[in-house]
Parts: sequence; structure tokens; C-alpha cells
Amino acid sequence: MKSSHNQEIKNFIKDHSSLFWYTPEEKKEQISLEMLMETILNYGDKESVKKLFELIGINKAYEIFNVQISNERNNYFAPVKNFFQLYFSRHAQGNFKH
Repeated sequence: MKSSHNQEIKNFIKDHSSLFWYTPEEKKEQISLEMLMETILNYGDKESVKKLFELIGINKAYEIFNVQISNERNNYFAPVKNFFQLYFSRHAQGNFKH
């Protein structure tokens, strides 16, 4: 399977490779944006989150996050989910309706 990620995203995944320890090395570039978002938001630091949002855009990040959390069973830690709901409601266009 060929990766559809641009080189910057591939480099970002490589730089954070240890967070994807469960993914075989040769498949890391093929992880979905959804998996990348979930992993970085749950386990990344402030700088990695900031860089991810720069790479994919805040509104694309919001779209992915919103779809993920609309599923009753999602993998976000409760404090992470709460924080980013508040964050996106302030910083993304078309933000959450309260």
C-alpha cells in the first residue's frame, strides 16, 4: 500500500516513531491521519500537537476529531477529549455547537 502522506507528514511520523511502537516499521508511513491525530493528541507533547495542526490545518484536525468523538467508543482519554473539545470550540471554524 502506497502512502498518500506528503513528505512533511512522513517526516513527522518518523520523528514520533516511538509512539507507534505497535506498528511495524515498514507500515508506519501508511498510518491514517485519524490514527496519527489520536496518538499525538493522547500521547504527544505541546510541540508535537502544534506541529500536527500546522501540517494538516486546524480545521482538518477539528473535522477528524469531531468524527472520532461522535463515535461512542473512541480511544481518547477523557481529559484529552474534554480539553480538545474546548480548544476546537475556540480555535476551529464551524466549531462545536453547545
